[in-house]
Amino acid sequence: MSISKAVNRNVTSQNSVEKRLQIQHLIGATQIVASSIGSDVVKGLTQTSKSLPPCYFYDDRGSELFEQICDLPEYYLTRTETTILQQFAGEIANITGVCELVELGSGSSTKTRILLDAYQQLGYPLHYLPIDVCAGILESSAKQLLRDYPLLQVYALAGTYELALAKLLPTQLPSRMIGFIGSSLGNLTPRECDVFFSQITEALQVGEYFLLGIDLRKPKQILEPAYNDSQGVTAAFNLNMLEHLNQQFDGNFDTMQFEHWAFYNESEHQIEMHLRSKRSQIVELRALNLKVNFALGETILTEISRKFDLDTIKQQLTAQGLLPLQVWTDPNQWFGLLLCQMQASSKSEYASYI
Repeated sequence: MSISKAVNRNVTSQNSVEKRLQIQHLIGATQIVASSIGSDVVKGLTQTSKSLPPCYFYDDRGSELFEQICDLPEYYLTRTETTILQQFAGEIANITGVCELVELGSGSSTKTRILLDAYQQLGYPLHYLPIDVCAGILESSAKQLLRDYPLLQVYALAGTYELALAKLLPTQLPSRMIGFIGSSLGNLTPRECDVFFSQITEALQVGEYFLLGIDLRKPKQILEPAYNDSQGVTAAFNLNMLEHLNQQFDGNFDTMQFEHWAFYNESEHQIEMHLRSKRSQIVELRALNLKVNFALGETILTEISRKFDLDTIKQQLTAQGLLPLQVWTDPNQWFGLLLCQMQASSKSEYASYI
């Protein structure tokens, strides 16, 4: 092949990718980061038990570190959920039929490929709508998918779950499936979980689908190493949140003066991740006009990761009008994948309130 023909083919391929990709940076997203999320930072760092919103994990560096976490030997979650998807993706595609795939917190979209392969094998059109707060990884992963799937159409939304779900346009395909895999539901408190489910039901039409991955309860001897890996990647991920705050709010957090601390709270059935101050210190976030005092040993709660009882979560989903059609688990019962369908009653009940 001549050099000119090779160049032309590369240009054609690039044009094809660009034509099949749309990325919307949601209106008001930058203002939300600067005001409302900034207000959450102020609120979290000035209360008695300090905390920070988990969304601050995910700048470009944080997203890269999380992808590394997913490959760690101690981090069973991704490996176990991937095995379940590999085994049952064909069944999922057969149940839903032709549908648009929406993924919340898409990241690198690695596990999504398993679903895309299943729909492609059935000859279905491939429409994918990834949603992520990190625009950088959203764009790079979407472009790679488009190179690997020549018939794929991608319409990406860079923004928060709440904002993106409210902005979803009617699908051009017969149905839609919103996927929330990777056990991210565990990062929400019970109250936040109820609000989230209501947002899902508002985004779905009757008969459409919701695919949910959840980490199930198990002994802390299995759970705690997954959040305290021997290579220190999770610690770096946790500490990077402070670097993200420094960059976004002109701060002076010294990550050398904080340490990663993660443990399983057995009474609450949740992993808790904290950043613990190694000394008494004062930290300033100048863009927020905020100074924060830390005592020696004082912590910032950065994340919870709740572990679920399968029967209880099925009842909660059903109460919200999301009927579990199928539940798949691994042989150890460590992880659950639930395919739910939106029921007519919940839509009518919602309409009665407005």
